[in-house]
Amino acid sequence: MDLFEALYTTRAMRRITDEGVPVEVQRQLLDAAIRVPNAGNAQAWRFVLVDDPETRTRIATHYRATMDMYGRAYYGARTAAAVAAPDDPASQAHLRVMSSADYLAENFERYPLLLFAFSTDDIPSAGLALWNAMLAARAHGLGSCMTRMLCGSTATMEILGVPAEEGWQMAGCATFGYPTGRWGLAERLPAEDVTFHNSWGGPLPFRVGGPLHGAAAGKTVG
Repeated sequence: MDLFEALYTTRAMRRITDEGVPVEVQRQLLDAAIRVPNAGNAQAWRFVLVDDPETRTRIATHYRATMDMYGRAYYGARTAAAVAAPDDPASQAHLRVMSSADYLAENFERYPLLLFAFSTDDIPSAGLALWNAMLAARAHGLGSCMTRMLCGSTATMEILGVPAEEGWQMAGCATFGYPTGRWGLAERLPAEDVTFHNSWGGPLPFRVGGPLHGAAAGKTVG
């Protein structure tokens, strides 16, 4: 697969089939994960690969509880505003994302493969490792989604047997499954709208004008 195609189309794919993930693909995900740069090449990370249905079901209970308690509250005001203005394209986009997030919570135990990343002092690199696994998944036609919803869940740490007393912290979890939807460009604000030049607030001296790859390349966005 072309590198840029993978970069531009690896987005959260939450709706999945019940098909399992072959061991050969799992091997590729893990081998790709550990290739990311990390501080001093200390590789201060550990991963837990979960495919056991009972373990997934136990974790799913805590995922839903965390989503109910924190996730929906975090987006509560934005969601309420979107519901109040249903004809606004931005509202429609937000409600689609929330519907997809709800699907993830409601079907968490159905994902055939979960990958948890942990670190003692290099959380960013552990998170990048999950992203590498997601890129490898894309190359195999496997959908993925990264979530940090469980990062504060001591119950999940206990279910996975993580020795928290040794300083291990969860960097995130990636779900994997074969998607029911189609691959496509992730909707994003133009890069020039979220990037400054040389200092905060400084406008870029050029226009990115993306997306710059794929069928939408060269079209004005935003």
